[in-house]
Amino acid sequence: MPSLADIERILRLSPVMPVVVIEEPALAPDLARALLRGGLRVIEVTLRTPAALDAIEAIARAVPDIAVGAGTVLKVEELRAAANAGATFAISPGATPELLEAGVHAPIPYLPAVASASELMQGLAHGYHCFKFFPAGPAGGPAMLKAFAGPFPQARFCPTGGITPETVGTYLKLPNVLCAGGSWLAPADALAARDWQRIESLAATAAAART
Repeated sequence: MPSLADIERILRLSPVMPVVVIEEPALAPDLARALLRGGLRVIEVTLRTPAALDAIEAIARAVPDIAVGAGTVLKVEELRAAANAGATFAISPGATPELLEAGVHAPIPYLPAVASASELMQGLAHGYHCFKFFPAGPAGGPAMLKAFAGPFPQARFCPTGGITPETVGTYLKLPNVLCAGGSWLAPADALAARDWQRIESLAATAAAART
C-alpha cells in the first residue's frame, strides 16, 4: 500500500500534468508516447467518458514509462476501479469524507482537491499534505495559493482549472506548487487528427515551463 508521501513523488515528475479526455482507447498509447517524447512523464485521464478506464489500462500496459492517473474520481468505487485498471494514482475535483478515508488506505496514491481553507483543513486532518487546487482560476488563482502558504506551510498543490500556457508559469513560481494541471496539451482536434507531432510540441513547451 502506498504512503501519503508517494503522491508528492508523482506530482514532481513534470512541471505540467496533462489533463485529457479520451473517447477512443486505441488512441491512448500514442497520446501517451507523444507526451513522453515531449518530456512529460505523467498524464491524468479523466473519468468523463466510457472509454476512460480502457484508455488507462492501455497506457499502463503499452507505455509503462509514463505515470497514468485517473482524474474526476467522484466515488470510492471509481477509486477502486482506477486501481484495477492499472492507474498509478487517482485525483478528484473535490473530496468527500468517504473518499478522504478510502484514499488513505487505497492501493494507489490519491490526490483530493480543495478550493477553500476549510476544505484544506479537513484534508490535513486526514493526513494528506498534497492537494489539487480546483478550479484554480475561479477559486483565486496564485493569490489564493500564496494566502494558503501562511497558515498551511506544510501543504503542497497541483492547481488545475482555468490555467493556460500564458499563466502556468505564475503558478509554478510559487514554492508550494509542485506542478500544474493543463487541459491544453491534448486538444480534441489534435487527437481527432492524430497529430502527435503537435501534441509532442505542446508537451515540450510545457516541460520547459518551470525555469
